[in-house]
Amino acid sequence: MTAHELEMMVQVQVKGLDTYLDQEDYTQAVANAQRDTGWTLPTSSNEKIHWLIDRTKRHLFFMLMSESAHKFKVKQYSLHHRFEHYRDLIKMMDEKFESYLEQLPIDPEVAIAIGGTKIDAGFQYDEDTGKDLTYSEANQVIFTPTEND
Repeated sequence: MTAHELEMMVQVQVKGLDTYLDQEDYTQAVANAQRDTGWTLPTSSNEKIHWLIDRTKRHLFFMLMSESAHKFKVKQYSLHHRFEHYRDLIKMMDEKFESYLEQLPIDPEVAIAIGGTKIDAGFQYDEDTGKDLTYSEANQVIFTPTEND
């Protein structure tokens, strides 16, 4: 899916709200969704497409909420309710995305930085003499011991 295809799909999904949005809003929302997720388009991953659509709609709702905020008056119940609905929708979408992020496995590069150096179990011996070859003369572990055939 390309950025343009994503914009078109989201336009269909937000239906009547499309009258309050212009094409630049969709382009900006897709760019924000890519920054949120760290993913780039085009992509063919269904999981990434799902979350890019969700985050794009979230940013569109935020734009609509921002526009409604300056019109907010206590006596105008419809605007008050619209503002609260957008806010609740955005909160729900953010919570779902945070939950998704918490379930992702840790990136192997990050795991190495967190966990430090891995030392394999076992020792290396010279089979002929029985001498321990696991450590260097400076008493440091040899990380890539040689196999004796």
